[in-house]
Amino acid sequence: MRAIWKGAVSFGLVSIAVKLYSATEEKDIRFHQVHRTDGGRIKYQRTCSVDGEVVSYDDIAKGYDIGGGEMVILTDEDFADLPLSTSRAIDVLEFVPADQIDPILFAKSYYLEPEGQAAKPYVLLRDALRDADRVAIVKIAIRQREQLATLRVRDDVLILNTMMWPDEVRTPDFGFLDDDIETRPAELAMASSLIDSMAGTFDADDFTDNYRAALQEVIDAKVEGREVVQPEEAEEAPAAAIDLMAALKASVERARQARSSTDSPPAEKPTGKPAGKPAEKKPAKKATPAKKKAAPAKKTTAARKSTSAEKPAKKSA
Repeated sequence: MRAIWKGAVSFGLVSIAVKLYSATEEKDIRFHQVHRTDGGRIKYQRTCSVDGEVVSYDDIAKGYDIGGGEMVILTDEDFADLPLSTSRAIDVLEFVPADQIDPILFAKSYYLEPEGQAAKPYVLLRDALRDADRVAIVKIAIRQREQLATLRVRDDVLILNTMMWPDEVRTPDFGFLDDDIETRPAELAMASSLIDSMAGTFDADDFTDNYRAALQEVIDAKVEGREVVQPEEAEEAPAAAIDLMAALKASVERARQARSSTDSPPAEKPTGKPAGKPAEKKPAKKATPAKKKAAPAKKTTAARKSTSAEKPAKKSA
């Protein structure tokens, strides 16, 4: 990993030199735009909308549209004069319970690594946060932008989670919120029963990105020159149920059946004998010819020999 930021965590009179690393990475498969006929990369030039000339990076500045076709141009010097007190510091503002922070505010996660001789105060802050069962509310400036963030402990490492500012969270404005919609007690009870029947313990490793895996198989097939097999079409989602109670009951029953099939003991291993063997023995007793009785006996003996010969192989395995 490569550090994207260096600075210090400051709380009280304690300062901890740290490096900042991105804790997550998107695994999405990325594509380039290419010419369909020859695969050539599609390139884009930075051109000015006024004179049509190609503009180099050195001549590009940031512009703020104030309306009416007017633009205020800001240079690097303008940004350099901004008062960013947290440009090289992570200032701890307070320590709060984690459940007081709405998850909608969280943006991106970073690892903090102690730098130089800062391992001891780093571990001290880590252990103190864990014992207090709280998270630190901090401010940090990353890429010329001041952000609110939290410090918490995960796997013996301090994690910094940047947060949205409160005015960056949109207020939901949906028509149904103004409607007087009531749920019947029976419906609520059935919905609660459905939730109970589907209750579990979350483990992120239990879930995978099926689309990305299938797309990677298609790409691998193209690379290897194999024929790409058309995947089976997914079943269409059922139409919206008119009877809410009936849909809830059916969902509860399906969830219970799925849970019972998961919790049931594994089926016995097949013995190699047909399931209908006991039923076939009755007509065999009625058969009077001795030759017909002797033939099955030979087969049974041969079968026993082959079975006894297979047993040592199973033990050795």
